[in-house]
Amino acid sequence: MTSLSTGDPETIGEYTLLGRLGAGGMGVVYLGVSASGRQVAVKLVHGSYAQEEEFRTRFRQEIAAARRVSGAFTAPVVDADPDADRPWMATLYVPGLSLAQVVRKDGPLSQRELRALGLGLTEALRDIHRAGLVHRDLKPANVLMTEDGPRVIDFGISRAADSQSLTVTGRVIGTPPFMSPEQLASPRDVTPASDVFSLGSLMVFAAVGTGPFDADSPYMTGYQVMHEAPDLDGVPEALRRIVERCLDKDPAARPDLADLHRMLQTLPESDAAAPPKARESAAPRPRPTPLSSATTSVGTGTGKGRRSRMLLTGLAAALAVTGLSIGAGVFVSGQDTTTAADTTATTPAASLPNGWRPWRTALRQEVKGVPLDYQTPGCVADGSALFCGGTGFTVARIDPASGRILWRSGTRPQGVRPIGVRDGLVYVYEDPDDTTRRVVALDAGTGQRRWQRDIDKAADPVLYDGGLLTLSPDASSFVAYGPSGKELWQAPSLDEYCAPSALGGAPYALCSAGTEPGQTPVDLMKIEPGGLTESAVLPRKTEALGAVGGQPLFLAPQTAKDVYEAGYERPYNALLRVDPETRKVRRIPLARPLTGAATLVDGVVYFVRSDGSVTAVSADSGRQLWQKATDMESLSAPVVSATYKRVYFSNRFGRLLALNSRTGAEVWRTSALDDPGDKAQGTPPRVLLVKDAIVATAGDTAFSRSPDGLD
Repeated sequence: MTSLSTGDPETIGEYTLLGRLGAGGMGVVYLGVSASGRQVAVKLVHGSYAQEEEFRTRFRQEIAAARRVSGAFTAPVVDADPDADRPWMATLYVPGLSLAQVVRKDGPLSQRELRALGLGLTEALRDIHRAGLVHRDLKPANVLMTEDGPRVIDFGISRAADSQSLTVTGRVIGTPPFMSPEQLASPRDVTPASDVFSLGSLMVFAAVGTGPFDADSPYMTGYQVMHEAPDLDGVPEALRRIVERCLDKDPAARPDLADLHRMLQTLPESDAAAPPKARESAAPRPRPTPLSSATTSVGTGTGKGRRSRMLLTGLAAALAVTGLSIGAGVFVSGQDTTTAADTTATTPAASLPNGWRPWRTALRQEVKGVPLDYQTPGCVADGSALFCGGTGFTVARIDPASGRILWRSGTRPQGVRPIGVRDGLVYVYEDPDDTTRRVVALDAGTGQRRWQRDIDKAADPVLYDGGLLTLSPDASSFVAYGPSGKELWQAPSLDEYCAPSALGGAPYALCSAGTEPGQTPVDLMKIEPGGLTESAVLPRKTEALGAVGGQPLFLAPQTAKDVYEAGYERPYNALLRVDPETRKVRRIPLARPLTGAATLVDGVVYFVRSDGSVTAVSADSGRQLWQKATDMESLSAPVVSATYKRVYFSNRFGRLLALNSRTGAEVWRTSALDDPGDKAQGTPPRVLLVKDAIVATAGDTAFSRSPDGLD
């Protein structure tokens, strides 16, 4: 421990700080003491990360998960404040040197010590995995050697930092010699088996003083982890057989923790059988010589040092093939960042609104009174006309070339995306009081009110090919209106929960006998003037996607049970396609159950998970076209550019992401907006195209970028 430095706080929360225990890339660790005398290790996040809302979000989630970890071989979380100006977390202070310090000071561990270390770490990982966590940064510096066994630390903040950096820049925080191949290749897809790989590397370090993939540069280390056999020279034979299985490149081939615990119990319980040796400070085994631009192989000399490693000329080129790129101590997960189709000179010239330039506009206006906020802001477009909802107004017309606000209308509700725009009219909501809800048609050019009609408080109106479909205020009938506001026809609703829908441009009703959607099987009803005709009966929790070839398309759930759990994503295992003529339902099985928000665009269903993974599935066959772990959380629904063959997404903090629509390869991504506003955290992001210009919203901020993401 060192004394507090100038600029260090004297207290954090209710803890008085006694000194510094250490510092790292994410923050500083202090020794603190409570009023009762309990000592804690307080991790204080660096100020730069404190300004990142995404970091706070993940840090908050990890604290909640880390509180569930309890065991003899972990340091439990005792207090935290993720909402402080600088987030912090306090764990029980565990006195002792780290494994890295012990090996550096006293040399490799004895066989008895290796057995105790392995068993303790296996039990620690068992507790961590039972809490739903994957450590991801199990390394000698994160293992404290105490009198009663090893303690694993930093299973909370390390993962929070990992997620933040992934979302911000595509980087993966970790320690290359102790990372698994899958963590390097696809960091969001790691499972508990990744920690088993890291444990194997850590045990090699404890046994011989260096890891099985040590090299002179992160590039070479990453290559070895992903493609070469581990260097196990000097590892005791009994332990060697165990770590060989842990270090299998295939996660499925590694032992689970129960099997690993049984194998470690067979290690010698004493050093009596081992030849006597003096404990010496660890001296690293010989390592590969640095690779020059003209080198085609790397040797380590003779004797029992590391064997020669044959590498490709130009290691950077080899790493580009495997998707590895390194920045100062940080791995960048940038595989598939571009494709040949995206780098050739044949990319078409962008069709942008006349005079377009990158822009950013605050969708905010101060108004008096208590607001009615739908908390679903966003924009709609028709040709080169752009209309957005915002804070303090219901709708504004935005110049898509400059972001200039041309006119605003309405104050109640606010924070709502317009219903739609067609035939020179933009349709919006109006809630003059708590009992009345209206649809209002505004002149798209001037913002002047053309007409208004009262509608049901709960059911949203939809535009269909013939006009606007609404549910009457008393929910007794469906009412269709033309562009002039004239009533076109009515059809009686059912005595159950029904909502209007437009599938393939045709008017439908989705009805269920319960008081809320999804409680009972769904009746798909074709709405026609004067009546409803049943088209199909669909399972509970079925989700409407749209239509393909004029046939309504739905998602069928694998399970329809009600789950009240934060972060739960319902799995879907089939598409349901309804023939409106024969009323037959064709079930199209998916190759495997998929989760996430689903969107149908141009015959492809995109499943977008909260962790940023995207899966594209053919709406015709159910075949998976591609899957991409983007590492960008809180993605919007996609919008697809047929011109550029790209799928665009935004996220809550104003980042944009472009994927190749044919392969899922990442084309580009942007950084977050500076200060997108206080609504960014709690409102869904949106993205759309105005010609080829990308327009997105983050909170109550709208902005536009070129098809290349440039500003």
